Amino acid sequence: MKNLDSDLVRSLFPAFQDPSLADQAFFESAGGSYPCKFVTERLERFYRERKVQPFWAFPASRVGGEEMDEARKRLSGMLGVDPDEIAFGPSTTQNVYVLAQAFREWLEPGDAIIVTNQDHEANTGAWRRLAQSGIEVREWQIDADTGHLDPESLAPLLKGARLLCFPHCSNVIGEINDVAAIVRQSKAEGVATCVDGVSYAPHGFPNVTELGCDIYMFSAYKTYGPHQGIMVMRRELGEVLPPQCHDFNKGALYKRFAPAGDDHAQVAACAGMADYVDTLYAALDGPQTNAAGRASAVHDAMRAREIELLEPLLDFLGSKNSLKVIGPKDAGKRAPTVGILANRPGENIANDLATHNINAGGGDFYSPRPLKAMGIDPAHGLLRVSFTHYTSDSELDRLISALDHVL
Repeated sequence: MKNLDSDLVRSLFPAFQDPSLADQAFFESAGGSYPCKFVTERLERFYRERKVQPFWAFPASRVGGEEMDEARKRLSGMLGVDPDEIAFGPSTTQNVYVLAQAFREWLEPGDAIIVTNQDHEANTGAWRRLAQSGIEVREWQIDADTGHLDPESLAPLLKGARLLCFPHCSNVIGEINDVAAIVRQSKAEGVATCVDGVSYAPHGFPNVTELGCDIYMFSAYKTYGPHQGIMVMRRELGEVLPPQCHDFNKGALYKRFAPAGDDHAQVAACAGMADYVDTLYAALDGPQTNAAGRASAVHDAMRAREIELLEPLLDFLGSKNSLKVIGPKDAGKRAPTVGILANRPGENIANDLATHNINAGGGDFYSPRPLKAMGIDPAHGLLRVSFTHYTSDSELDRLISALDHVL
């Protein structure tokens, strides 16, 4: 198959055609990606033509409901799961919170769950608070030098545990964890798995069935979509956990962990992410295949492009003895989310980059736990530069030039 066409990719994002952003190079995608045009067009159309209560018989209502159903169906196809195993929520943080309340009801005092200190606070704080209800909370700790989660150190924690919560990829360390292998290790001990995919999914939608986890969560606003949290809840676990919804909704798996109604327009607009994947796949000129096959091919093409861009950046940063790159130095083992520890606070360096029209961030990025575990003061923080497959070669060159100037 062909490689991604950078010009085609960028033509599908309104931001890259907007005059106000013409001289800006965007390197804060880990905080939220630009939305593709299919999403913005669907969202605008919904607000203009369908902004009524959906699923009634009159035309605007009926079509609005059909577009919401389309989003669930098409995303489920890409992720390799059944449509009713996809749930939407206001954000992944809130989806985690609701899910933790379900486990609070389901678990018995003395039961054990496992969290990591590699996580963003959104996928660890709500779980840790279960200790207030008598749940034992065990911590799978990272290596203090590398930030790596070692499966060997997980083994003793799994004994007698009920649930393991861990990230597919850390938002400050960047290492891509071997989810499928960790899930197999956990299943062998009868432990359910909840995976935070927020920092991985922007780099290619995964096949959740192939990963094997019970729960997989990510944020659409970081995967070129609207501001929604998306949660895959596999049927076997979802049907035994206590529902957190209106009593009359508990018979529908995709509603069981949604305390309130959907944001109709945002849900409908999520179908635009599937439009985007299908458009890229058509340009790759691959063989005819199903939605999961198309998503897998696009995933691989996205990752190939990101690795191509990431390698020169890591080489440049590696040449600076005054810096420390957090996480793997091998571009193939990490996401293009690069935390940089320097002798100045990360936020100060990000402010300097802004004067060069480089958009990046600095701080702890809601991840003080992994920073502290690696001996980094969260108040000092990191400079983080993050990008995706839509970043251009010229933007990468501008970033390296600006970094060379301000570091």
